[in-house]
Order: sequence, then C-alpha cells, then structure tokens
Amino acid sequence: MSVHVKICGITNVEDAELAVENGASAIGLNFVPTSPRLIDVEMARRIVERVGARTLTVVVVADRGAEDLRALLRATGARCLQLCGEESPELVAELLPHAYKSVRIGTAADVTGASLYPGEHLLVDAKVEGKLGGTGKTLDWALVEPLARARNLTLAGGLRPSNVADAIRCVRPFCVDVASGVERDGDARRKDPEKLGAFLRAVESAG
Repeated sequence: MSVHVKICGITNVEDAELAVENGASAIGLNFVPTSPRLIDVEMARRIVERVGARTLTVVVVADRGAEDLRALLRATGARCLQLCGEESPELVAELLPHAYKSVRIGTAADVTGASLYPGEHLLVDAKVEGKLGGTGKTLDWALVEPLARARNLTLAGGLRPSNVADAIRCVRPFCVDVASGVERDGDARRKDPEKLGAFLRAVESAG
C-alpha cells in the first residue's frame, strides 16, 4: 500500500496480531487515563513482544514529562510516542526522533499552530471540546491537505471503511489512523475483523 495504516487503541494481543496480519504499518497503545482504550505497562509489553519488528509500536500519551516518557518507552519496549496533550514544541524536539505531535484541528488557525511543531511526522485529528482524540468525529480534510504536502502527515478522525478512500484522495497523507472505525459495535476495546479487513482494502483501493 502506498499509504501507511495505523490501527490505534489496541488493547490485547489478539487484536494486535489481527492488525499485523492485515498489513498495518503501526499499532497504537493508549496510555491516556480518560480513554476507554487505556491499557497498562504489562499488557503493552506483551503486545510489543508479540508483534516484534513486524509493525511500529506507538505509545499514545498526554501531558507527561520527558523523563517519564523515556521510561515508558523502555518499560514497554515500544518504539515511538504520540503526544496528544498540550505538549510544547520544545518537548517534542527533546524527544525526537522517537515522538510526534498529535494536533486537534477545527480551524485554519489550528493548522498554523500544528505547523509550529518540529519533526518529520505530524498527526491531525478532529477538534472536539474536552476530548484529546479518539472521538470518531471527522475533520475538514481540505484544511489539512497543505500540511500533507509539507510533512509526513498521519490523518485521523472519524475514518472508517466507507470514507477512508475519499479521505486519502483528498489529503494524500503519509498514513491514516483508525480506532473506533474498526471496533466491534458497542465495544471500544475490541477490533472487528471484518471492519479491519475492509478498512485495509479500502486504503489499498485508494492507491
């Protein structure tokens, strides 16, 4: 596939294996306390050990210090940090190249703010008041298309099998990120094999 896929909110070894078998480039392991997809260090370590080097393992965090984050990477064995809180550009720079910023986008001003963060990679998600992400809401793709020309952009926010091909054609991102769009109905902690397979096929069809 010409566009990478990150399956976020993995909570168990079985779903991690499912994501890898379907061709995911990365999986996200959530350590944000308010998330329904929250896992602990022991589960994260088990998932990382299972997938090995077959896919990139990303720890999703918010508003933690640099030393704490480095310790979390060591404890889990994960390879990268996705920073979803109010982290400063300076903190992101301190953690490069093993980190990237997730920015919530609602307006053109948010896009300008996103461009201030350093690093090769950047993730954009829908801006929902009081939420750090993972809401299943879609953002205005046209707003972030210029970012995709300047950075390795990961597009998140309300993607699912029925709309991800259109999103890719509009934005041309480096990677697409999905959590709720491939979950079992009513269960934020388990992935649906049929939805996950359909999502990967839709990405491939967008080429």
